[in-house]
Amino acid sequence: MKLHPNILPLAEARHLPVWRRPIALLFLMSAAMPIAFATWSALLNNFVIEVAGFDGSDIGWLHTVREIPGFFAIGVIAIIMVMREQILGVISLLLLGVATALTAYFPTMGGILTITMLSSIGFHYYETVNQSLQLQWIDKKRAPQTLGWLIAAGSAATFVAYICIVLTWRAFDLSYNIVYMIAGGITAAMALFAFLAYPQFEAPNPQIKKMVLRKRYWLYYALQFMAGARRQIFVVFAAFMMVEQFNFEVDQITSLFLITLVANMVFAPILGRIVAHFGERNALVFEYAGLLCVFLAYGGIYWFGWGVVVGAALYVINHIFFALALALKTYFQKIADPGDIAPTAAVAFTINHIAAVFLPAALGYLWLTSPSAVFLLAAVMAGVSLTLALLIPRHPEPGNETIFSRPMGVPAE
Repeated sequence: MKLHPNILPLAEARHLPVWRRPIALLFLMSAAMPIAFATWSALLNNFVIEVAGFDGSDIGWLHTVREIPGFFAIGVIAIIMVMREQILGVISLLLLGVATALTAYFPTMGGILTITMLSSIGFHYYETVNQSLQLQWIDKKRAPQTLGWLIAAGSAATFVAYICIVLTWRAFDLSYNIVYMIAGGITAAMALFAFLAYPQFEAPNPQIKKMVLRKRYWLYYALQFMAGARRQIFVVFAAFMMVEQFNFEVDQITSLFLITLVANMVFAPILGRIVAHFGERNALVFEYAGLLCVFLAYGGIYWFGWGVVVGAALYVINHIFFALALALKTYFQKIADPGDIAPTAAVAFTINHIAAVFLPAALGYLWLTSPSAVFLLAAVMAGVSLTLALLIPRHPEPGNETIFSRPMGVPAE
């Protein structure tokens, strides 16, 4: 079958200049997304508290609204019936950038929820497609290391954004509007460049364009559900705690994010090599055991009155553990049929966001009475994830997805 002139088979992309190859596009998009999203996140808690007077319940509702598009990420399957994944990813990235740029123009509860919904559609649809493209375009043998470098690239881009905020916020008395406009505008410009400068790459395995739910992927689905529920608690309440409990200013909370980014830049490629060497099960067991301890320690801030240094250290350590989540991607890459990657990425993203739709709002009310109980619940979730991770076999592959489904010739665990 003859392809459209602007559609290039993946095998022929090696003849392109390095900067126009598929891996270069993945790096470009990995850098573009966090410039808008991380800047939005860095300013969010101060913005909603100072401008809109949010409390713990309000921030919970905000994040519930933000996660609704993630729950409907399964809609990507319908869209890719009429639009190529690569184009959908770029358009989603553009929407994220434009919505971020306009955030400060809507300083009311209703306005913030509306613009957050739009930016969230861009973010979640981009993330769904990006995960699919990564697993289709990156060779299995190099996937852990390459994914680690992609994480580091995103961290490096965010580092630049954060250092600009830290150095200029007070020095130039910046407003939320200026910072959001610049960050969102840069992401939108990079999305336009990605659309104009790259051909449409054609992976060798056509993707199934319908919803795929396979019984043999059940452990992957369960791990995705728990990851989404657990991560929501951290994303919504960890940074909010630093502002509410310790009165962090914009430049201070951004400095904390900056330290976290440097840690990710250093450790993400190392963690990728660790996953490749020790395997997905060991990496995920280590991650979940570490997160269990971290969330219990978060509770200790309220139980024992631990100070700001402990809170900041836990925030950084938590993010380092989260970088090991790339092991969940490579676990699925090893057990999946090649044509299942795109539809399963959409299904998995929806599963990942089931709890995200109701947890932030519900836990926002719990936060008003007992912040420590919120983190204790996160510790319980980490414990459940740890138990599930122990069910991953040492050598996952199609037919050997869990320790209960060993094909002939595979030794018992």
